[in-house]
Amino acid sequence: MRVVVSALCGALLVLSTGCGDECTDQFDCRRENGGAPAGQEWTCRSGKCELRNVEPQPEPDAGTEEDAGTEMDAGTEEDAGTEMDAGTEEPDAGADGGMVVIGTAAKGEACTSSADCAAGLRCEAEGEAMTCQSLHVAFTAMDDSDAMAAVVTRFDEPEPARLSEAAVNSRYPRWNPAGSRIAFVQGATETGSSTGNLAGELVVRDVPLAEVAPTVLANGTTGSTEGFLYLEWEPGDSLLYVRRAGDSISGISRVLPEGGPVEQATAQGTFPDWRNGNTFAFSTSTVGLSTSTVGGTPAPLAVAGPTAEQPHYNRVNDQLLFLRPDETRPVGLNAALYIVPVGGAAVQTIAEATSVPGEEGSVDSYIANPNWAPDGSWVAYVRAYFFNPTTGEPVLCGAGTSPCAGDPGNIIFLRRINPADGTPVGDEVSFAEGATLPSFSPDGHHVAYVQGGRLNVQQIDPVAGTKVGDAIVHPVGGFTLQTSRGDDHRPRWQPR
Repeated sequence: MRVVVSALCGALLVLSTGCGDECTDQFDCRRENGGAPAGQEWTCRSGKCELRNVEPQPEPDAGTEEDAGTEMDAGTEEDAGTEMDAGTEEPDAGADGGMVVIGTAAKGEACTSSADCAAGLRCEAEGEAMTCQSLHVAFTAMDDSDAMAAVVTRFDEPEPARLSEAAVNSRYPRWNPAGSRIAFVQGATETGSSTGNLAGELVVRDVPLAEVAPTVLANGTTGSTEGFLYLEWEPGDSLLYVRRAGDSISGISRVLPEGGPVEQATAQGTFPDWRNGNTFAFSTSTVGLSTSTVGGTPAPLAVAGPTAEQPHYNRVNDQLLFLRPDETRPVGLNAALYIVPVGGAAVQTIAEATSVPGEEGSVDSYIANPNWAPDGSWVAYVRAYFFNPTTGEPVLCGAGTSPCAGDPGNIIFLRRINPADGTPVGDEVSFAEGATLPSFSPDGHHVAYVQGGRLNVQQIDPVAGTKVGDAIVHPVGGFTLQTSRGDDHRPRWQPR
């Protein structure tokens, strides 16, 4: 399904939509200059419109689905929200399945553990002292030379640091459970075809960053792959990735953080997601969702259905968030969002595809890029809108001349969930227009997302789901955040 979405939206995103003498985003450039030539797209850098080559998407096999390539980077944020009483916060669930205790110590104040620190902070060594410091966020970006870069920054301090040397491209940064090390892929080439792909190296380095070369954990030869795709680490005790061989993107391998021989975790499948240090879920195109343990035999979750994909665990129970197509909708533009408890209880519907009929067709939506709050009390997801004409091809909203050209193509929504049984509570709540790839902080008090190529971080009330103050907007500077590979490009929070 996601291959169709990526191909369609790749074409839609070069429709005429935006730019003047000074641009702020790619949509300004399309409005001024019209559609980009085939294989290219407009980007806005330092107030000027530039053409760049579109990075091709990998070709999947029958056992692999690519992420929905539906991200649009324009729009405005809502500013509504209620200020929280810092003295009445409830503890939130943690990455280890326990409770994350939110303390009162402010940034720079002394601490003995992260439980002493206020929301968004963790206890770190600073010389001989231990103080509360802001959590980092890691992401993949494109620099001014069109090279890919794995980048890390404090969520409240727009001071991005590249994880590799500028001459070496890098991508897909992933944290260890302690938040003290970060893995990423460097030196890779992804051509989008069955030939010319180079895996590069899977490497790791310590945080805070030191002036030492990263440690190599695996390369294409030792990892038996042409690419380290769908890389995941935290909260697992090792790294998982999906293997690539020519046209085939299927099968999961495991790498220990100290290096050593690479192990095969599954023979087929994609999109691994850790439940804890030993258990993970994944999906295949013929079986749907399965769970497995390191060294164990995969167990299908038949209740989710054979077309289920993209599983996501929360950190306190066995509930899995996943996507599944609605077969009554256009192929590739029909995903809906569900929750299933791994114990086998009934599937809960969280967000369905929609359709609003009009004179010449309908304005439809589908769901992409879901993510949990760590305590299982909220889910965030992107609702992607498009015009589905009676005759002709679908057109993404927010572009072109469709009836929804003036509306945002993407909107992030939040929806409250009952952690006990996975049932939705109340209606979905619009959170950020023209934005994508939402990511909850490990204490559940902030949501990071991508908008206009920029990292945005919004504080929320974890009980009401309302915004607290204005979003922190990181300037593009020399880096433009990437979104084309869906969850692979989701901003990743440093564990607390």
